Amino acid sequence: MLVGVPREIKDNEFRVGLTPSAVRELVAHGHQVIVQAGSGETIDLDDDRYRAAGAEIVADAATVYGRADLVVKVKEPQPVEIAMLREGQILFTYLHLAPDRAQTEGLLESGCIAIAYETVTDERGGLPLLAPMSEVAGRMSIQAGAHALEREAGGRGVLLGGVPGVAPAKVVVLGGGVVGMNALRMALGLEADVTVIDKSLPRLKELDLAFAPALKTRYATTDVVEESVLTADLVIGAVLTPGGTAPKLVTSEMVRSMRRGTVVVDVSIDQGGCFETSRPTTHSNPTYVVDGVVHYCVTNMPGAVARTSTFALNNATLPFTLSLADNGYRQAMAIDCHLRDGLNVIAGKVTHQAVAAAHGLEFVPPETALGL
Repeated sequence: MLVGVPREIKDNEFRVGLTPSAVRELVAHGHQVIVQAGSGETIDLDDDRYRAAGAEIVADAATVYGRADLVVKVKEPQPVEIAMLREGQILFTYLHLAPDRAQTEGLLESGCIAIAYETVTDERGGLPLLAPMSEVAGRMSIQAGAHALEREAGGRGVLLGGVPGVAPAKVVVLGGGVVGMNALRMALGLEADVTVIDKSLPRLKELDLAFAPALKTRYATTDVVEESVLTADLVIGAVLTPGGTAPKLVTSEMVRSMRRGTVVVDVSIDQGGCFETSRPTTHSNPTYVVDGVVHYCVTNMPGAVARTSTFALNNATLPFTLSLADNGYRQAMAIDCHLRDGLNVIAGKVTHQAVAAAHGLEFVPPETALGL
């Protein structure tokens, strides 16, 4: 199979779909790989390293999309990239379709086979291709929040850990999954006053066993969310509905009642965000203010630490990429139900129930669409 890697074009996105090591594995399996020139240049993965691994370097994205059977990316295709997709071509990347009607319609019209990293599952019900970037984003959320809390950034002028004689910042983490756990670990490490809120009692018990007595755990109700965010200095949005739109846990009214200079970091923004006041931002312009509350809603947070993120992502995606290339998409998904869970769009049909529900579109089970 001919595997193609285009350079990412989203704002300040420097990750790359395949590392030279991953290219070498694909070549060893008998596949051809083409990589757009300069794709890994900014993270010290220059074109010569890709050539040494067996890749062909091509000049532009049009060549990648025009030749590749399987396109491996990191972020969702931008409109100019969607226009280059063709019928029967496999796209393997993060998609986050539930909050993005335009992208969903573009992929449907292209006739491509779109497989989303974020909905591939594992035998434990986890999301193995989302997890590494959730780990990065969770840890980064505290870094970003700590900076935004500084007065020059619009925040309350609060140091997360305080100092002797001065209370630490109050950090509230909404959601105790992978993002939330990594966020609270970082916040606790900086000696902040940390509360995590989740609707799963078993998960709260796990977190309590791991991090008590430093960590406070609360069961998620509207009252608890409201009470907690109104007294917080930093709120981390870390909730997830796999493949679907994130629930709006914090209302506009709650935001209006929060203290001036409070910071919210909405890691859920890729799936629409869990604050009613959230809207996507970029690394170039990461924050905005609503009712005195600083909002950080960057949709590709791990792109800021692109080298770490690229290697972490490739560690997780490579087995699936090899399976798609070795077996073809239909056979690969026939033999692996977890990869099949990643199928969101094929030949003009929506094959993920949460995406279909989000847009009011017909849902076609992936088994049906694949003819299994």
